[in-house]
Amino acid sequence: MDPVLLNDWHPVALSTQIPAAGEGSPMLAADLLETRVLLWRDSGGVLHAWEDRCPHRGTRLSMGTLHDDTLTCPYHGWSFGKEGRCTRIPALPDAPLKAQVAVYRVQERYGLAWVCLGTPAHAGPPAFPEFADDQLRKVWCGPYDVSSSAPRIVENFLDMAHFAFVHEGILGDRQQTVIPDYTVETFDDAEYGSGVWAKQCYAFQPQASKAATGGSDIEYTYRVVRPLTAILTKHPPGSIREAIALLLQPLTETTTRVWIVMALNDFTSSDDALRAFQDTIFLQDQPILESQHPARLPLTPGAEVSVACDRMSLAYRGYLKQQNLHYGVLR
Repeated sequence: MDPVLLNDWHPVALSTQIPAAGEGSPMLAADLLETRVLLWRDSGGVLHAWEDRCPHRGTRLSMGTLHDDTLTCPYHGWSFGKEGRCTRIPALPDAPLKAQVAVYRVQERYGLAWVCLGTPAHAGPPAFPEFADDQLRKVWCGPYDVSSSAPRIVENFLDMAHFAFVHEGILGDRQQTVIPDYTVETFDDAEYGSGVWAKQCYAFQPQASKAATGGSDIEYTYRVVRPLTAILTKHPPGSIREAIALLLQPLTETTTRVWIVMALNDFTSSDDALRAFQDTIFLQDQPILESQHPARLPLTPGAEVSVACDRMSLAYRGYLKQQNLHYGVLR
């Protein structure tokens, strides 16, 4: 397992998908880095993340029952308390209780549950300061399951040159395809964390958002704050900045679940309309992503032909090398 991702935080579910004890379906199964994960809340509302695997014979614990903060395996009835320790073996009531379920660290941030399978290299999930801005409305989109590596998906998110072709009539126009030069820098500060960003990025867009009533040149800032997290900040003319966070859940090296959280200045459109707009954009990207070969992002110089407007993509690849990422890439 790649230590870079093993020791990072990854989104695995909406917080609202994991109800309080006694309400609805009490347990939620998820997958992360080829690991089965079980999410559940105890009677105090505290969120827990375990390996979704009974240590006895490997059955998914999520198929079992949760009662009085005790999980019971559906196969042989072994029971486990809040700390993951076995508390009862029905077939051998007097047997030593040594079995232990693997327990993972979990946090809730930005309306999502985040899990770290290893020893956290960061105190928490990546910085997304726009989420705390009361002037911006928060909308959650997806998840979208994509047969592609997570780094390929991040790189697509950072790319403006495809707007006129993949998102023609919405984010781009084939009569205005030129991408002006922009600034790429590394950053490290208290508000945004650290990583690499592209600033003063401009693109003409016929409909930059659900609320847009006509085409305009839109200024973007792209920032990569973790290997699998990128945030796009828009600066609409005459309005406050908005942000869209791309938050990835790597299922395997070449399959990814995509979560998008939007912080918008649109308080008129319905949640469903805003999600439908984002669905349209992402579902235009999906077949392109799934067609790319190789599915893992190549980091070897010369493996793919790049041009000047790919500078942010190249900066992202360089960032992944510097982070020593191996999962989902080719080196």
